[in-house]
Amino acid sequence: MTVGSFVFMLHSHLPYYRKAGMWPFGEENLYECMSETYVPLLNAISELYEEEGIKAKLTVGITPILAEQLNDEHLQNGFVEYLDSRIKSVSKDLERYPDPKVPHSQHLKYLANYYYNWFNHIKDSFINKYNKDLVSAFKKYQDLGCIEITTSAATHGFSPLLATDSNLNAQFKVGSDTTKRLFGKKAKGCWLPECAYRQGYEYTGKDGQKKWRSAIEVTLQNNDIEYFFTESHVIEGGNSVGERRVVGIYGNIEYIPLPKREATGYDTFSAYWLPDAQVAVMGRNDRAGFQVWSAADGYPGDGVYREFHKKDDKSGMNYWRITSPTTDLGDKMLYDPVLAMNQVNSNSDHYTTLLYHLLNDHKKATGKEGLLMVSFDTELYGHWWFEGIEFIKQVVRKINNFIPEIERCTAGEYLEKHPPVDTIQIPESSWGQGGHFYVWMNHLTEWMWPIIHGCEKRIIDIVSKYEKIPENKLLHRALNQLARENLLLQSSDWPFLITTWQAKDYATDRFREHVDRFEKIADMIEAGNIDDGELKKIESIDNCFPVIDYRVYLPIEEGVIPQQEAKLAPLYQ
Repeated sequence: MTVGSFVFMLHSHLPYYRKAGMWPFGEENLYECMSETYVPLLNAISELYEEEGIKAKLTVGITPILAEQLNDEHLQNGFVEYLDSRIKSVSKDLERYPDPKVPHSQHLKYLANYYYNWFNHIKDSFINKYNKDLVSAFKKYQDLGCIEITTSAATHGFSPLLATDSNLNAQFKVGSDTTKRLFGKKAKGCWLPECAYRQGYEYTGKDGQKKWRSAIEVTLQNNDIEYFFTESHVIEGGNSVGERRVVGIYGNIEYIPLPKREATGYDTFSAYWLPDAQVAVMGRNDRAGFQVWSAADGYPGDGVYREFHKKDDKSGMNYWRITSPTTDLGDKMLYDPVLAMNQVNSNSDHYTTLLYHLLNDHKKATGKEGLLMVSFDTELYGHWWFEGIEFIKQVVRKINNFIPEIERCTAGEYLEKHPPVDTIQIPESSWGQGGHFYVWMNHLTEWMWPIIHGCEKRIIDIVSKYEKIPENKLLHRALNQLARENLLLQSSDWPFLITTWQAKDYATDRFREHVDRFEKIADMIEAGNIDDGELKKIESIDNCFPVIDYRVYLPIEEGVIPQQEAKLAPLYQ
């Protein structure tokens, strides 16, 4: 007899790094996540299935722009070069240790050997097991029923702040089509970029007439997307995220909550229909999510786990453990993989017990089997929390082997068995600071949005003149590249990285580069004078979405929203 269902959702996303720098920002960020997260995750899914007969039943979101990079030959070869460089660096550590002048150098040699074997295993898996093709590997386990792959907006554009429905639709249509092309199946579910949602609203059109702009879920339904995920406070009301710090791929983020909302009377133990389209929403369980996310109370902050920030000044290897949250980097103790794995075993015991009690208590209180959905950035596991992939593997195994009362299922499987009963109107919201849009629209980033909106309007105006694909192949290529650049400049990563100061200058430069390329191509199209050499140069850098059809930007019946009339005021009060 089951107590409820458990949905483990992993959202995988990185911005477009291809040929846009290497370190500290650029391709190396992708390679780090491939080595520490994506390859180990596939290995865990594979080992559970092929060695133990256990289907992981993970819901794995892979954003289209990330999938395109994993599928790119330049980046695949670059990843092998990166692994070779890591192996070469740690090999030098094997030569310099033990060193009688260096304290604990025998343990450092042990750790260097540990990493030497670890990187070689990742390289062997990538080349020999997956044939450098992680997309096909994820597809394989999708087709075997081990995972469900969900989609997202093409370049993770911040949906609520896009000014036109044509551009909003393009993000999700190109995204959905890309997922289907690469993984062989149209995704039922989607991750809203930054969990950012907006309701439908009335606005005044250019003609002075009042018009209605549809809610986000209408665009999702138009692209056959059946469900998405949101934060707990969006469903439940009350405080947004609370005054606390959480860990993630971009480091520690401090949340400033919105004023307290009235409790809605709903909880996250069910999925719900949205009011404007037959699209379902699932809210993350706050207690189960916080147990991992919290920088103060979550598992990844345990002192025996590997320290993310401190690296050897010669090889770049992470030879130290967290030790304690208050320990200075210079005083960190050396890492011990055996102690760390023992702690994973303890944490996964605690977590699976927690999941059982949350579902069992809900069933006792309501008489109903509930949903427990947790969602995390995939890169938290492995890249940020080095031992996190093993944690996932143990949680899956322990529930499967010892807690049959919990039904493990993907998000789509849950909705098929338990379609929503109630409809809920959720507010404008995001996962970001305070639960609103501040991270992406503030005094540091407000200059970007008129540029984005101007590009939105310009591409619609240009594409409207070419409803039929032109016979001129050069013009056709230019129109398609214009569409790519428009998608890339809309990436939510650029304002995010500016606001958080994680990579302010890099993000500013990347945004301006895509805008400049967009404007250069638009100028050439409008002047009827396209420079083939210049176009080829841009195509060689930004080659994502190879089968894009620029006509995705043909205008939808709408008016362009004047910036001052967009329904943003409540977010900044």
